[in-house]
Amino acid sequence: MAKTDKKIIGLAGLGYWGRNIFRNLFEMGVLHSACDAEISTLKEFENNYPDLHYTTSFDDLLSNPEIKAIALATPAVTHFNLVKKSLRAGKDVYVEKPLALEVREGKELVELAGTKNRVLMVGHILQYHPVFVKLKELISAGELGRIEYIYSNRLNIGKLRTEENVLWSFAPHDISMILGLLDEEPLTVTAMGGDYLSKGIADSTMTMLEFRNGVKSHIFVSWLHPFKEQKLTIVGSKAMAVFDDISQEKLFIYPHRIEWKDGKIPVAQKAEYTVVPVEKGEPLRLELSHFIDCVENRNAPRTDGHEGLRVLKVLDAAEKSLHNRPSDSVNRPDLAADAFIHESAVVDELVQIGERTRIWHFSHVLGNSIIGADCTIGQNVVIGPDVTIGSGCKIQNNVSVYRGVVLENDVFCGPSCVFTNVYNPRAFIDRKDEFLQTIVKKGATIGANATVVCGTTIGRFAMIGAGAVVKCDVDDYAIVAGVPAKQIGWACECGSTLIPENKHMRCGRCGKVFELDGTVLKSIKKKRK
Repeated sequence: MAKTDKKIIGLAGLGYWGRNIFRNLFEMGVLHSACDAEISTLKEFENNYPDLHYTTSFDDLLSNPEIKAIALATPAVTHFNLVKKSLRAGKDVYVEKPLALEVREGKELVELAGTKNRVLMVGHILQYHPVFVKLKELISAGELGRIEYIYSNRLNIGKLRTEENVLWSFAPHDISMILGLLDEEPLTVTAMGGDYLSKGIADSTMTMLEFRNGVKSHIFVSWLHPFKEQKLTIVGSKAMAVFDDISQEKLFIYPHRIEWKDGKIPVAQKAEYTVVPVEKGEPLRLELSHFIDCVENRNAPRTDGHEGLRVLKVLDAAEKSLHNRPSDSVNRPDLAADAFIHESAVVDELVQIGERTRIWHFSHVLGNSIIGADCTIGQNVVIGPDVTIGSGCKIQNNVSVYRGVVLENDVFCGPSCVFTNVYNPRAFIDRKDEFLQTIVKKGATIGANATVVCGTTIGRFAMIGAGAVVKCDVDDYAIVAGVPAKQIGWACECGSTLIPENKHMRCGRCGKVFELDGTVLKSIKKKRK
């Protein structure tokens, strides 16, 4: 963003991190006023930067009509009340992490920002780091293959806190990055830690996350570590990536591979790492520039209130697990409130049902199954045990979703379609230890009476014709039909068949344009002009 002469920001908090925010906002020419409870601190800043307005009263910032937005670098315990007051005063808000200290407070702030039509942005700074942006590009381009495992270390021997534990102080950055890379919330969160300096305040924690697509991750944070380390490692099926924020060269790709000797013994084939060149840029400056751009152009921030709430849910679940309180799922406490379960349906214990999900006549959901929000489960459907179904799915009548089947978000299962979980079943041989996983990815459609043989993956927005028998993987956007199923075309995200046009393919219904790179179909722009 170009430097502007509009002084529209009021900053509250001039402590350790507030000083950095002050410097950037001042250099950008957008800082109008600064507020802090310490008069000596205000005097110091006033001597060095005399052209600004200084106050000990936060209400002075809210009552000034020239101030359009508030930046908050105050203690986490103050965030909820100060953000709420700012939104009610009609101000846009940038707040340092975390959004609040309780999930119900975070929800209230997100709803209030929506009601007031205000920008609400949370300071998850690493989402704006040029290295993280580049890392997301590499993952989207398939350079790492399928993401299988993510782990992060944020360790130091430095600033110790007594007002919050290390989980809330360090981990929000890593949680935000992991959720940003996977673009979904975890199903389960568990944590453990130790309080070695101050009773009840954890100095070191290990948090484990498990996601619907099978990816697992762990986050290790500590301020009792002999040296500083800030690393994010992504393990993919084709390569591994390391974001090392302490190193001068920050992004490394390790193209290690695993080969199977005699089909049974895994052998690591190591390769030399490469350094990925990344454009330079101060993450805080980029983050604050993004906020100013959102304020001036009324755009939703990359780390808006909804993103901040997702991180807050994980922190809350980890905190509960840390203190041995049950927390099977980030969303479990209030998901079932809006769900509808017909009186003839049976839902077993240890089942999680998402908000606004409807389960109709004579259906049965078996134990340890998870169904996301806004799903419709038709009549005579059997789900589970141990099945995960994403949000927005529609499962029509007479469908059985067995253990080993994973449905991602927005999947449509037509009437009487069939999933298998054993490739060569025998009634007289127990093969429960031979279940093969079937994954149906986001937005895919399975037609009526189609059969999906276990061990296959149905790609994003793929379309399976009625009565087809699928015995091998289906590419993203592919249309397949027949017995066995073969590809007969390509489908748009809206479900229409794509029309070949020169070197591209176009949707005649919504206008999206795609290009074919080998067997990979990619959207190249949202709408044809």
